[in-house]
Amino acid sequence: MQLHTLKAKSKRITSARVGRGGKRGKTSGRGTKGQKARSGRKMRPEMRDLLKKIPKLRGHGKNRARTVRIRTPYAVVNLAALEAMFDAGATITPAALAKAGLIKTRAGRFPKVKLLGTGTLSKALSISGVTLSESAKKAIEKAGGSAL
Repeated sequence: MQLHTLKAKSKRITSARVGRGGKRGKTSGRGTKGQKARSGRKMRPEMRDLLKKIPKLRGHGKNRARTVRIRTPYAVVNLAALEAMFDAGATITPAALAKAGLIKTRAGRFPKVKLLGTGTLSKALSISGVTLSESAKKAIEKAGGSAL
């Protein structure tokens, strides 16, 4: 076998050359005169005009990562719930709150927890791994507890 004896398995398909003599002369299947009959850019795509009329949302597009802020939701617990669920001297952590049923785990992880100062607290509790509001912190220290 040599190069000059090789033959292609499939036929070579070429597109018909329009407007160069032969069966498609004169207007070459483009009808008569006008923008559509010219070479180069044809009509403006209709879909583009429709897309331009749609209102654009800030932060959804090329710069999405720079403009859309992802907020981490906090699980909120009030002091009244701690008063009802825990004994004096107990250590409050996200794990303890989940075990008591005050917060739910998300995908097997504990969410960020924030204690708010709604309600009264009369027990001394030690709190760690939790964000506190100012009023909650004052109430815990007033009851003799500690917040780490």
